[in-house]
Amino acid sequence: MTRKTVISVNGSEAHNLYPAFVIASSSAALGDEVIMWFTPRAGPALLRWELEKIKGVGMDDLIELVKGVQALGGKLYLCSAAMDILGCEEEDLWDGVELKGSTTFVSEAHGATLSLSF
Repeated sequence: MTRKTVISVNGSEAHNLYPAFVIASSSAALGDEVIMWFTPRAGPALLRWELEKIKGVGMDDLIELVKGVQALGGKLYLCSAAMDILGCEEEDLWDGVELKGSTTFVSEAHGATLSLSF
């Protein structure tokens, strides 16, 4: 049976993002299904021009962590309500980010063996 890790990301600052992506990459490396849900407050981190600006002191490159999670099959979902709030278009998002409504997210998150929020 495949385990499922669901991570809700609630902010776009380094202290929200690094732990979320480290846990996501660890879970994906162990073979877990990984779903990361970004609320509207976390949405700016998924914009192409913002992700590369976020740095953590003494931390790995965040872009490499994101690519690693995606390469291992992790899913990055942005709350669809964030688009109006951010005033951006889907092409402004990091490659591979999917827009999902909260009902779809909850449905896909159902049965998670590990659920975390950052």
